[in-house]
Amino acid sequence: MNDIHNTELDLNLLPVFDAMIRVGNVSRAAEELAMSQSALSHALKRLRLFFGDPLFLKTGSGMQPTPKALELRAPILAVMGTVRGELLVREGFDPLQARRMFSLCLTDMGELIFLPRLIARLREAAPGCTLRTLQVPSRQIPAVLESGEADLALGSLHAVPDGLFQQQLFTRSFITIVNRGNQQIGAELPLAQFMAMEHIVVSLSGRREDGYDAIIDQLAGPRRVYLTTPHFLTVPMIIEHNPDLIATVPRELATRFATYQSVRMVDTPVGVPPFAIRQHWHPRFHHDAANAWLRRTIKEVFDTLPE
Repeated sequence: MNDIHNTELDLNLLPVFDAMIRVGNVSRAAEELAMSQSALSHALKRLRLFFGDPLFLKTGSGMQPTPKALELRAPILAVMGTVRGELLVREGFDPLQARRMFSLCLTDMGELIFLPRLIARLREAAPGCTLRTLQVPSRQIPAVLESGEADLALGSLHAVPDGLFQQQLFTRSFITIVNRGNQQIGAELPLAQFMAMEHIVVSLSGRREDGYDAIIDQLAGPRRVYLTTPHFLTVPMIIEHNPDLIATVPRELATRFATYQSVRMVDTPVGVPPFAIRQHWHPRFHHDAANAWLRRTIKEVFDTLPE
C-alpha cells in the first residue's frame, strides 16, 4: 500500500472484511453486522478499491478469499481481536439490544443435544441474535476459533488442543445400540459376543482412532470395525437395515434412537468411564463481552441438565 492509500482507509470497513473472511457470505455477514446487503456490498466495493484486489470471489461454495485477502487476514483479524478484547469489552454486551450471529462448532449429535435448549434460551434472552453451526474436524478447531469464524466449540474433544480455554458442562456415559430384531442378542451382550460383532464408529476426522468410543479399544482391545462415519444420526438407520452391526454411543443419544423402534439399548460390556462434554474457546476472545456472555449462558443452560 502507498501513502495515499494509508490516508484513505476507513477503519470502519475492517469489520466488513472480518465478517466476510469468517462467514464467506454477503447476506450472513450483513446480518451479523446489522447492515443491509446493499450497504455491505458498497463497503466491500470500497475495500476492493482501496486494496486494488477483488478480495472475495463468488464460487459454488460461497465467497472465497483471494490470495491478497488471505495475506491480509492475520493482521486484520489481530486488529479486530484487539478491538473486541480490549476496547468493546468495556462497553459490555446487552443481549436484549444486540444483533449478531453466534457460530458454534457442533457435531450432528451436538445439534440434537445442545440446540433445542440453547435456542429456547437465546430466543428469550437475546431475541435479536441468531445461530449458525459448523462441523469442523478436531484438528481444525483451534484455527476456526482463533479466526473468529466460530465463537465456541462444544463437545467431547479427546485431546484438547494447546492454547484453548475449556469449561466442563456435564458428563455422559456410553451404551450400545443393536437391531431390535436380531434374535442372537439377548437382554445382555457378553463381552465375547460384543468383540466378535462388527461395529459402527463415529469419527469426525474419518480416522478410527479418533472415534468417540475409541476408549473401548484401549480398554478391551481392537474391535471389528466395519463402518467409520462422521454422522451420529445415520447410525440407527444403518443398524435397522444391517442387523449384524452394532454401535456404542452416548446414552442420551441412544435413548432418542430407541424411539425409532428399530433399535434397542443394551449395556456395554466394557467398563467405559463417563466422558465430559465441554465448551472450548480461543484466548483471543476470552475477554470479548459477547463471547463471555454466550459462555455463561450455555453453562447456565446445561448446569440444570439431568444426568
